[in-house]
Amino acid sequence: MAAEALIQFDNVSHVYGRGTQQEWDALLEVNVTIRRGEFVAVLGHNGSGKSTLAKHANALLLPSKGTVLVDGMDTRDDKKVWDIRQRVGMVFQNPDNQLVATTVEEDVAFGPENMGVPTAEMQDRVAEALEVVGMTPFRLHSPHQLSGGQKQRVAIAGMIAMRPKCIVLDEPTAMLDPVGRAEVMSTVRRLNRDEGITIVHITHFMDEAIFADRVMVMEDGRIPLQGTPSEVFSQVEALYKLHLDVPQVTALAHRINAHGYSVPSNTLTVDELVNALCQ
Repeated sequence: MAAEALIQFDNVSHVYGRGTQQEWDALLEVNVTIRRGEFVAVLGHNGSGKSTLAKHANALLLPSKGTVLVDGMDTRDDKKVWDIRQRVGMVFQNPDNQLVATTVEEDVAFGPENMGVPTAEMQDRVAEALEVVGMTPFRLHSPHQLSGGQKQRVAIAGMIAMRPKCIVLDEPTAMLDPVGRAEVMSTVRRLNRDEGITIVHITHFMDEAIFADRVMVMEDGRIPLQGTPSEVFSQVEALYKLHLDVPQVTALAHRINAHGYSVPSNTLTVDELVNALCQ
């Protein structure tokens, strides 16, 4: 039985600069459903519409045409915006833009405090959120003295403390080194797997999409390609035509096949490739 829809895009278009010389269609008649507990990776080159799609998920942007429903609530309903943003949290590319306090603990408490959560419950939420992202030992540190990956984990903890049903991450690893990227992705996968939080992960790193339940590829404001990671990344030539790369292992399998060998085109990991070659 399919999980219930959490975020529903119905025929959604979005136009920037309507009526000006800079008018630009960022989304064009998008129809997509994100289900509870799902991990969705969104891929696409710069300007494909990824971030615009993300900002519609918690009413930071409103559709020029069509409807976005979050947990059954229309994002155009001014009376529902607060409820929508409690259900769908956003984590952006630069963690420094989301850190507001002098200690990690205070920073994570900022959201619940503004929601009016009672002090005792807020302290419990902060402790739980820091534990989930593995930042409890740093609770009294200054956020600005942390590494990039640690800062992003604190930003994610701030979202968790607000108890959202979904977290939308807009290229959260783009400014991080490989160690920081690995820290953040481990945290995101654990939130989805262990906490049941719906994840919408926007990225241009193909290897970060391997572990998603579903991959959506955006191009010119549309979603021309979506499916499981195996289904999407097996279409190597189609992705190249969309100016996208594929995971390194998949690209290698594609080259091996081009030389007359038989390796499954949906190979995603090193272990899968090794097993295929050994056979």
